[in-house]
Amino acid sequence: MSNSVASAVIRSENHADFQPWEPASFDSTPRDVSMQHRDVALPTIEQIAAIQEQAEQEGYAAGHAEGRAAGLSEGREQAAQETARLAALAANFDAQTRQADELIAQQVLDLAVDLARAMLKSSLDLRPELVIPVVREAVRYLPAIQQPALLYLNPADLELVSERIGDELAKTGWQLTEDAALEAGGCRIETPSNQIDAALSTRWQRLVGALGKQSDWLA
Repeated sequence: MSNSVASAVIRSENHADFQPWEPASFDSTPRDVSMQHRDVALPTIEQIAAIQEQAEQEGYAAGHAEGRAAGLSEGREQAAQETARLAALAANFDAQTRQADELIAQQVLDLAVDLARAMLKSSLDLRPELVIPVVREAVRYLPAIQQPALLYLNPADLELVSERIGDELAKTGWQLTEDAALEAGGCRIETPSNQIDAALSTRWQRLVGALGKQSDWLA
């Protein structure tokens, strides 16, 4: 090796005076590329458990409030339905009660009419003289009579009336006339301008008609 080349070779024993070459950064400003670690505090197991418990409690509270609101709404709806049902039952009960009252009243009235008819027939059988007030009332409707003035009676009543008040009737111009079609206890008056039907069946129909009933005297 020539002296010029040897002088350019750096021997290993002399390398301590030299620094190794490194490529420089392309940035004009040098920076520290080392990682800087921050102190990070990780939660403990107790803290994690506390967080979990708090989350569960908050979820339960939210669910409870939502469920309570839904329950109240459902309860109000059920209460309204029950109230409507009870109101309908009360109205129906009231209507049924009124209907029952009307039915009972009609039945009581029917019974009273039947009893009155039976009692009246029995009374006439036991006391035939009850025809006398009927005759007096009938002739009282005609204070001024025209001839001929005829008073029709059942044959059995004709004899009784003739004995009791025959003279009195004759003085006022009444002529007693037999009519077998008339039932005992009634009478019929006929003049040229008036007619009064005081037959027992007719008077009975007037009575029950005033009560709003239909009842045959012969039933």
